[in-house]
Amino acid sequence: MTRTVPVESASAFIDQKIKELGGWRGKTLAKVRGILHEADPEILEEWKWMGTPVWSHGGIVCTGETYKKVVKMTFAKGAALKDPSGLFNSSLEGKVRRAIDIHEGDKVDEAALKVLIRAAVALNLKGKSKPKPRRATGKRAD
Repeated sequence: MTRTVPVESASAFIDQKIKELGGWRGKTLAKVRGILHEADPEILEEWKWMGTPVWSHGGIVCTGETYKKVVKMTFAKGAALKDPSGLFNSSLEGKVRRAIDIHEGDKVDEAALKVLIRAAVALNLKGKSKPKPRRATGKRAD
């Protein structure tokens, strides 16, 4: 069962996770988080699946998982995204998700990552219509 915490709490949990990780993994997760917010200032932070940072806008954009030797950004609909810069380097056989594994010492291509994030948001929002304006009732004054 997925349990989502309030946005303010999720941000605090992510802050705490970054602090607890420390070292290169904490710095990398913090950097990725900053890039996500620069790419899409409306992105929401969530905390799901017993401790996974999740960034969403119109649906999940990506998760930020941390392992001993890698910080992994898993894009929920990554297989549907164009990746001209070749950032995806993990989960390439999946039919839906794609991931970017960032190892210690790797340099993140911020510009290319922002393009990918924006494309993921656009894909999430595609087909989701904004509420239609309500039609005025009554007669027009001429």
